[in-house]
Amino acid sequence: MADEVMVGDHQPLLAKDGRSSISLIFFKLICIIFLAGAICYLFDSNFNAWAVEAEQFSLSLEKQDALNIRPPTKESTVQEQQLKKEECDLWVGEWIPSPAEPAYTNETCNLIPPYLNCLNNGRPDTGYLHWRWKPNACDLPPFDPLKFLNAMRDKSFAFIGDSICHGLVFSLICQLSKVEKPHDIYHDSAYNSRTWYYPSYNLTIYVIWAPYLIHYETTDNHGDASEIHLHLHLDILDSKWTNEYNNYDYVVISIGPHFYKSSIIYENNQVIGCHYCPHLELKKIAIDEIYRKALQLSLKSIATSKHKPFVILKTWSPDHSERGELPNEIVCNRTRPFKEWEINIGDHGFIMRRVEVEEFEKAAAIGASNGVRMKLLDTYHLSLLRPDGHPGPYRTYHPFDGDKKIKIDCMHWCLPGPVDTWNELLLQMVISGDADDSGSSLL
Repeated sequence: MADEVMVGDHQPLLAKDGRSSISLIFFKLICIIFLAGAICYLFDSNFNAWAVEAEQFSLSLEKQDALNIRPPTKESTVQEQQLKKEECDLWVGEWIPSPAEPAYTNETCNLIPPYLNCLNNGRPDTGYLHWRWKPNACDLPPFDPLKFLNAMRDKSFAFIGDSICHGLVFSLICQLSKVEKPHDIYHDSAYNSRTWYYPSYNLTIYVIWAPYLIHYETTDNHGDASEIHLHLHLDILDSKWTNEYNNYDYVVISIGPHFYKSSIIYENNQVIGCHYCPHLELKKIAIDEIYRKALQLSLKSIATSKHKPFVILKTWSPDHSERGELPNEIVCNRTRPFKEWEINIGDHGFIMRRVEVEEFEKAAAIGASNGVRMKLLDTYHLSLLRPDGHPGPYRTYHPFDGDKKIKIDCMHWCLPGPVDTWNELLLQMVISGDADDSGSSLL
């Protein structure tokens, strides 16, 4: 009985040990299979990677480049650098010191408007005159007045816009005066719209005062400045430029800062809102929305016109106003250009410039299908780097002499100054645009 009990006691124990042994063997088998699989996977991956690498080097260099799998080599790096060096983007660069004297001064050109004539008005520093724009991968040639006049022979060139546009025109005329002085053949009573003629080249240059491109009116209450209202019609073009548009071979448009003014906005001769009018109970409309609609109407009219001049839109001109040391004091008294990392001006212009680019691209696509040449003179960024180029207090003659009320001008540009570079870029665009049509390069 004792033996049976012992046997009976141990039989279950032996069965349990058997099951454990079988489980252990099975587990080891699974581990072996898994380990073998992992080894095969790693071997296969390494083999494939080696095979791809071997295949890369077995392909021709041209096929490697086409598949974008060619490993970097010293030779390819040199070729890429050379390719980049050959790509010239006139708009990307920096201002570098220039020992050259400006192309003109207030003494050699008597057409500079007083509010832009910083030298004559007594600005003491002259460092702002000695910088030139250097694109990263090339050089921007200085303005060549003879090349411009020859290219514009028997042509008409219209500048449509505001006082910033005036600065561009007077810079151009002062530089052209080294070859020929124009005949002033027309001006309105305020000298806002003017016409000059170059008889030796049969070239006519027009300036049309149209600061909004769209129709506008002003009303006042017996001269009370606080009661002056500007009325902008978003759906009507300004006839001052549209009436003569068919006479122009080249058109440059430069508008912008006037849109900051307080204004009442119309569509279909009905008031739809206003901008900067806290005293009026009207819907407030953002300045960039107003600007966009004005550009949409104007550029679409140009792009779909039967008349097909060469049209250039110059981008927004930045303002460099900064707070001074005194309460409510505004200054722009810097004396050298910014480097890229030094820009700290909270300029609203980048929003407006974005609107310009977007609307220009839409219109240019329409114009291209209609045979209208349109280009963007994108001076915004390179001008943003020139906080030293504004008149500041020197928009008036010797502002600190006597007891004068000083007005700080951080919007317009001294002549000579950075605006002269705008004309260097304009010349390249005009010449290269004509070269594209003729199939040859004139640069």
